[in-house]
Amino acid sequence: MFEFGRDLRKLFEKARESDDLGWLELIGADLIEAEARRETTDAGRVSCARPFEAWMRASHLWRDHARRTGAAASLAKAASCASDATRHARTTDQTAAAGLEAAEIHLARFDLFGGPERLIAATSDVQALNPDRTRTHAWAVALSARLAARRSEVSPSQETATAALALCDAGRREQRHLPPTVADELTLDWAGLGLRVGIENRDIVLLDRVGQELRALVEASAPEQRPITRARALTLAAVGLKALAGLAGDTTAEAQGQALFNAAVDQFTPDHSPLDWVAVQLAQGPTQTPLLILAQAEAMTREPGLILGAMARERRLSAEASLAEAMGDVKAIQGLEAMVHRRLAAPVSRPPLDWAADQIGMAHLMLARARLIGTTAGAVGMMLAEAATTAREWGATALAERAEQVSIRMARA
Repeated sequence: MFEFGRDLRKLFEKARESDDLGWLELIGADLIEAEARRETTDAGRVSCARPFEAWMRASHLWRDHARRTGAAASLAKAASCASDATRHARTTDQTAAAGLEAAEIHLARFDLFGGPERLIAATSDVQALNPDRTRTHAWAVALSARLAARRSEVSPSQETATAALALCDAGRREQRHLPPTVADELTLDWAGLGLRVGIENRDIVLLDRVGQELRALVEASAPEQRPITRARALTLAAVGLKALAGLAGDTTAEAQGQALFNAAVDQFTPDHSPLDWVAVQLAQGPTQTPLLILAQAEAMTREPGLILGAMARERRLSAEASLAEAMGDVKAIQGLEAMVHRRLAAPVSRPPLDWAADQIGMAHLMLARARLIGTTAGAVGMMLAEAATTAREWGATALAERAEQVSIRMARA
């Protein structure tokens, strides 16, 4: 990765005028924050020659920093810059572009913190626009498709998934007009949706298409140019391969899927893009990630209400419960229960997803203690049901599924 110096300064100067912000993948989160501050300052100067473009770029930089780190403050700064861009818009198309940037910020908030109302706000922003340039129109189509993919996950059905896939296909037909970063985001969202639908429906044709597109994206994203995009594509490919391996009982494919996960982790360091690193670790499955790594992931996702933070905490508590149970250490489990109980009983209002993660974590601990001492764990079913409902209401599907999986295992025991 780059450090400050002559080469980096040259990179910044050359790339600042480019519409393709893929170069951001080469620098770490701290440098992106520094560049966002610089761009925000420059955009606010009276002498700024192109304030609209400067505010738009500043918004994108803050949004990318938030997506990498989970910093809610960076999202707020992105929204402020997008608002300033709207004030400086001089054409209908610039107004549309600023509106699309605002919608992108709503989408980023949903991806980071959940809340279906953010999808509604983003959708409203897009529908209210009337871009007149081909490039901006293609961006609107791509963003509409990505929002449809999220809605199909929040309210899953065959109809919503099929409609979202169709919108993604339509958006991808226009992707030649998009900056590479926007086109790649659309491809990744389409691939994620395609994997989910393909596995649920055992649709071999769709799964084959997804595999081919992910392979092409990996090959097009050189590690020395687009390491984060490459890692995301590798992670999706790994998730799909391991899911298929599990259905078929294919141990060879299972090992190949794990190799893809390992390759994704090797693309960058944790501090380069903390949330991407955490996402790869959590995507590997509940029993694949060591406790030390889970603790590190939790430490890197401390922002209140962060979806990945809630998932990391729940996964870490699950791993600690399993370890204590394997060692027959009832006191360790009781100590962890006391710690979680203090958080749950705290008078200060906590984000719903943090509460849900602790509810599921407490269920893991109570069930482990009950198995060790030969009793039943009362009220666990209700705890898990409430946690799953809360997680689904906020759009944290993976966290809700964790609660439901624990309920199913408990019912079978």
